[in-house]
Formats: sequence, C-alpha cells, structure tokens
Amino acid sequence: MNGYSLLVIFLTVCELALLLLVVLFFSRLRRSEDLLSKLQKNQDALLNKLDFNAKLEQELVGSFTRRQAELAELDQKLEQRRAELEKLVKKAQEFSRSPDFLRQIIVNGSRRGQSPLALAKATGLSLDEVELILAQNKG
Repeated sequence: MNGYSLLVIFLTVCELALLLLVVLFFSRLRRSEDLLSKLQKNQDALLNKLDFNAKLEQELVGSFTRRQAELAELDQKLEQRRAELEKLVKKAQEFSRSPDFLRQIIVNGSRRGQSPLALAKATGLSLDEVELILAQNKG
C-alpha cells in the first residue's frame, strides 16, 4: 500500500464520516421541524382559547354592567316605594290615634263585651278616659 491508496482510503473514510454527519444532521433537523410544528399547533390552540376567553370576559362585563344598571333602577324604585310606605304608615298612625277612631274602637269593643280595662290597654288610653267615652256614648 502506497501513499496514494492510503490517501484514497483516508478520503473515503472522511467522506463516509461526512455522509454520516449529514444524515444525522438531517434526522435532527426533521425532529426539530416536527417539534416546531407541534409548538405552532399548540400556540394556535392557545391563541384560540385566549380569544374565546376574551370574548367570554367581554360578555361577562357587559352582563355585569347591565345587571348593575338594573340593580340601580330597582334600588331607585325600592326607595320610592319605601317613601310611599312611610307616608302611608304615618297616615295610618295619625288615623289610629284620631279621637273619632279611638271612640269607635271603644264603642264597638264595648258592644262586643270587652271590659273597659281591656279597651284601655288596646287603645293606649287610661281607664278613666275609656269610661268617660263609654259614658258619653250612652248619654
């Protein structure tokens, strides 16, 4: 074996080693491309989910805003009703404390057989006042 044959053998071994390196490089390149493709699919899925979540959040915010407006309107109506009821309660209290109404309660209660003491407790008047009203009604 002369120098030329050794050179040919050396170059052939180098070419085989380079060929092996190229095959390894392309196989790794293919795996990297597959991994990159998977990452892109995952990124697309993530972007779709983020878009869906953003739309859902917008719907929730819109719904919340509408509900807040409805609650404010209901609160205003409730406040109006409260004021009306307070007026009615005041009128009822004034009416229930009117002398004519108390006289009517005492007279009707007496006709039903209630004692003057029970009528005094029911109306908040003294026993003497109840007896005076009953006496005026008889006379």
